[in-house]
Amino acid sequence: MPTLSQKTQLLKHCTEAASTIYAECTELLSAKGQHDQVTVTRTSLVGCGPALIDLLSRQANIVQIIYQNNLRAITTPPVITTGDENPSSQQKYDLALKRLEDIASVAYSKFYAYVFKDLPVCWRQLYTDARILNFCLILLKSPYAVQHKADGGSSNDAHGCLDELVKTLDLTLVLAGAAGERRGRRWIDKTLELLHIIWLAESEGQSIDGDSAADYDRPAKRAKLVEIHGISNMHSVHIAGATFSTNEPFTPPVMHPVRKTEALSIEEFQTYMDRPHDPKLGPKPLILHNALGEWPALSTHPWSQPSYLLSQTFDGRRLVPVEIGRSYVDEGWGQKLITFGEFLRKYIDPTSLAGTRGHTNPGSNGNDDKRRCESKSSPENSKDTPTPKPTAYLAQHQLFTQLPSLRNDILIPDYCYTSPPPHPTDARIDQPELDEPLLNAWFGPPGTISPLHNDPYHNILTQIVGRKYVRLYSPLETARLAARGKENGVEMGNTSMLDIGVLEGWDEAPATGSSEYDDEEGGTEARVDNDEDLIKATMNEKDIDAFKAVPFVDCILESGDALYIPIGWWHYVRGLSVSFSVSFWWN
Repeated sequence: MPTLSQKTQLLKHCTEAASTIYAECTELLSAKGQHDQVTVTRTSLVGCGPALIDLLSRQANIVQIIYQNNLRAITTPPVITTGDENPSSQQKYDLALKRLEDIASVAYSKFYAYVFKDLPVCWRQLYTDARILNFCLILLKSPYAVQHKADGGSSNDAHGCLDELVKTLDLTLVLAGAAGERRGRRWIDKTLELLHIIWLAESEGQSIDGDSAADYDRPAKRAKLVEIHGISNMHSVHIAGATFSTNEPFTPPVMHPVRKTEALSIEEFQTYMDRPHDPKLGPKPLILHNALGEWPALSTHPWSQPSYLLSQTFDGRRLVPVEIGRSYVDEGWGQKLITFGEFLRKYIDPTSLAGTRGHTNPGSNGNDDKRRCESKSSPENSKDTPTPKPTAYLAQHQLFTQLPSLRNDILIPDYCYTSPPPHPTDARIDQPELDEPLLNAWFGPPGTISPLHNDPYHNILTQIVGRKYVRLYSPLETARLAARGKENGVEMGNTSMLDIGVLEGWDEAPATGSSEYDDEEGGTEARVDNDEDLIKATMNEKDIDAFKAVPFVDCILESGDALYIPIGWWHYVRGLSVSFSVSFWWN
């Protein structure tokens, strides 16, 4: 069991957040004249206006008072009180929760009024602060605040509260980027770390059939059962020792293999880039075999085992944004926020999560859980879990910013600290030098596709789980690859109109047309129309033959391989089995 001091540390962390929010709001509301400029440099909330700042201030003060009272009495009662015996205190608690939902709703409504990069940071911080205070209040009614009596509540109570706690912070990370200088992402990362430690300790020896949810790395004497909890579903699944399926429904033939070599030293790789066979083209793609040998993700912390990934995501409770649809240029493509557990269960690999013993929809007991946690419905998750779609892809997501624990399982390749050449044909594509490589995660079932496109950076694509097919075209062939232009106000010039899978006969042409998609937050998103009809209408048989004559190289990446993709090279990527990859952009 976690010690009282561990839980007290989390409570103090929340107290500090409420105090700093209240102090900032008070400072803003009292600032006059020449003090305004000083205040603006110290906080971004000023852009939200005095009415919302005052409303946030009053809620922060309520949370601050509740926490201060409980911390003073922390060593006396075994259970935190929030005024249940005093109707007026309970009413203040309930009203604060409602007002915080109102503040978050107002802030979130502004997200639709701007392209995210142009969204004033004040609305992101207002949303973040409201959600942080919301978390603080939910925590007080959860088993993770203080030691509970042996009969203090059922496991469903704890599950329902943990769902709400994790969801509240993940929405802040994913939707608002956890903006805020004094709190924001650093505060949330520390909070989730403390909560994870407490949760693991609480779970020790208390999972189904008496087995520990933390036993993923211990020798199993028999099958273990670990619970996965989605937003609106709970499953108990048999996953001990299981790895993702290696089944490949379709494997394209490799026609012109990419050069492959054993992992190079950093000096050898620099020489490879500096001395290309064709100086006009620059270095070509290269597979570096066994380049990830020291990564924990392939050994001690195996990403190939669902049990390990679940252990790092509160048994799958963490929210992740996934793409729904075969490819982002297809009609019907959209994006959705779902729990990591639901992503695994519904889309990634049901066979590795076989043995489901039961299915509970918290529509029956979830309301009780939410009442116990005193959590209200929020505008960004009021809908039921969506109907499963054929393909879902966690694509180009900064997963390691959201889940720092997984970041510790991988290493930035030394190759990313070399000096690569500029773009071989178009200097306008070169970007300002990065301070650190940009990391993105790519996790999906068989059949996920990244359509033919090019990137403005050099790329080391590392394969951790499963296999992927990659086809690459030289930047010298750009004029023959039917680059898109601006579509619906979005620049798509780095993506080709050519669907490799369709033109090669591997896939059926996607349906065309337009539609709308209800997103997780209750709004609608326009789908991207597919241009396959346009392609076929404008490409006769001679044109298609000409496209097939464009030279390319291709390969299949195995687990442990790294593929160097030079800047400007067009590449089409297809998941063959369950696949987990990480890309490293650098220049």
